[in-house]
Amino acid sequence: MPVHRPGSPRRLPRARLALTAVAALLAALSSALPARAADTPARGSAYMGMGVLAHDGQAGTPVPGDATQTEGVDVSGHQGNVAWSTLWGSGVKWAYVKATEGTYYTNPYFAQQYNGSYNVGMIRGSYHFATPDTTSGATQANYFVDHGGGWSGDGKTLPGALDIEWNPYGAACYGKTQSGMVTWIRDFLNQYKARTGRDAVIYTATSWWKQCTGNYGGFASYNPLWIARYATDVGELPAGWAYYTMWQYTSSGPTVGDHDKFNGAYDRLQALALG
Repeated sequence: MPVHRPGSPRRLPRARLALTAVAALLAALSSALPARAADTPARGSAYMGMGVLAHDGQAGTPVPGDATQTEGVDVSGHQGNVAWSTLWGSGVKWAYVKATEGTYYTNPYFAQQYNGSYNVGMIRGSYHFATPDTTSGATQANYFVDHGGGWSGDGKTLPGALDIEWNPYGAACYGKTQSGMVTWIRDFLNQYKARTGRDAVIYTATSWWKQCTGNYGGFASYNPLWIARYATDVGELPAGWAYYTMWQYTSSGPTVGDHDKFNGAYDRLQALALG
């Protein structure tokens, strides 16, 4: 039986030495991780306008009651089951529902939200939260169409929307150059039109568009603009667009937070749905 002699170093069992080394390695790796990693949301949790307040702030809301505009909402999985009858009763006439994100997420509440809005009488559509750092634009357009992003000429279905904005999971422009971002967006839009026959709506904020596309103006001839700005007016629009089609003006509205205005009376909204 080994005997420990006074003054001689005590030897630790090999297993204990190995565990000590592993613990030290894990501690070193943990301290090397970026501090913001713990604050990064889970993939799939993004929603339309997620970065607007943090990057552009809020400066009031538009004057209510403009008869030349039509009230709408946009929803995603984090709202769960939506009280559509309450929204309809408050004057909301149209809705967009998040269908997909990247090629890895589908909204688990999509059926209740997409069909529920339709069933109370709303004109509705679906949107895709883009992640240009994960797969190509065409690949994500196919995923969107295959999981709720299609279109039908029933007069109650709006063309799909591409939600392209700040990256909630990392660098604002998803690691792409301005020309690379334009190419990614073009690939998405071209594939969406090839699959559905409709030009997709582009949802974005002017400041992001300037930063990440270089204020590219080449999509304005075909793709309706859905502008994000939480203020009393829409402010400056991205290059190329002389007017907006939709405006997300707040994330703190009644019933559900994200409220929008269609830039026209109800009959023009119907015309957009019919194509």
